[in-house]
Amino acid sequence: MSYETITLEVEENIAIIRFNRPKVLNAINPTVIAEMKDAVEKIAADKSIKVLILTGTGERAFVSGADIAVMRDFTPLEGRAFSNQGKEVLFQLEYLPIPVIACVNGFALGGGLEVAMACDFIYAADSAKFGQPEINLGIIPGFGGTQRLARLVGKSMAKELCMTGVMITAMEAKDIGLVNKVFPGERLWEETMKVARLLASKGRASIRAVKDSIERGYDQDLRIGCYQESDAFAICLTSEDAKEGMGAFLEKRRAEFKGELP
Repeated sequence: MSYETITLEVEENIAIIRFNRPKVLNAINPTVIAEMKDAVEKIAADKSIKVLILTGTGERAFVSGADIAVMRDFTPLEGRAFSNQGKEVLFQLEYLPIPVIACVNGFALGGGLEVAMACDFIYAADSAKFGQPEINLGIIPGFGGTQRLARLVGKSMAKELCMTGVMITAMEAKDIGLVNKVFPGERLWEETMKVARLLASKGRASIRAVKDSIERGYDQDLRIGCYQESDAFAICLTSEDAKEGMGAFLEKRRAEFKGELP
């Protein structure tokens, strides 16, 4: 499938999705949602892909939000469908068994911040801006923003950002725990790829187990989450990567993980 609003490429076992509507600052419309869904499904089916990076075309925006020119004419039913379709794609993104990095090169506002928050972590250029400005349009976030933001930065900070609609800088986003790392713009891609290559060198089974254990245990009672972790730990011991990793440690050599996910 050829895409109109995104691009998909694979480099060194690392998939890269770029939002590609620079004239409208990579704003999200229904076509973006449909194409992103197709791309994520392709990545999920490709066992050679070990990491996914999401970024935006151009230097100004990761994703500036939803396409207001399209959204303003939605009926309530159309708006609900658009919101639910966006949420489903972000759940698909969140449930990928590989690490997903948001490489935020500019504005990540509204739906753009919601996309970034569905990734495992966020790296940002020092010039990037973050926010949920939907309140300024008389609406609220529609792709999970009120929910993921509260879980990432706490209820009071999420309420402040969603109620005021203010934009914050990359460093402010890092200070509240929304962004993992901030880099000068000219180094952002290099640093993101450096971590992506590091992640791609790890065992696939253990990477998936870490992601699943944290995601599934996050809203659980601590004791339940810890016992879920024990199950995941035990299953990892049966993997080819565990044999390779522990063998390499004992033999004092570098591990070469080649195990596949079932």
